[in-house]
Amino acid sequence: QVQLVESGGGSVQAGGSLRLSCEASGGTYSTYRSYCMAWFRQPPGKSREFVSASDSSGRTRYGDSVKGRFTASRDNAENNLFLQMNTLKPEDTAVYFCAADLRSRMCRSYEPGEYAYWGQGTQVTVSS
Repeated sequence: QVQLVESGGGSVQAGGSLRLSCEASGGTYSTYRSYCMAWFRQPPGKSREFVSASDSSGRTRYGDSVKGRFTASRDNAENNLFLQMNTLKPEDTAVYFCAADLRSRMCRSYEPGEYAYWGQGTQVTVSS
């Protein structure tokens, strides 16, 4: 049973920073670093949107709204994904989800429907 667990959400004022973590475990995959892992978010009343996706080589693509402010990374244990969020804006307020596509080393899609595994989400609230 593949499990993804996010942590690190909270409330912050505009201009502040937060760091999200996603711990992957379970299933038959000994290391999630070999596969595509991504962050999505769902603002209040809106659909889920792409934030970042990192492939097995460490290459990361970002959504336009977070480029230059957010940085995704993986740790040496290869089972954790992080999202460093700087210069936060009120429009970044959302539930943030970690997702995994374990079909490929490359990130083939940035659509939420293409990711089979999801965490439960962590709330990020940015006040003005």
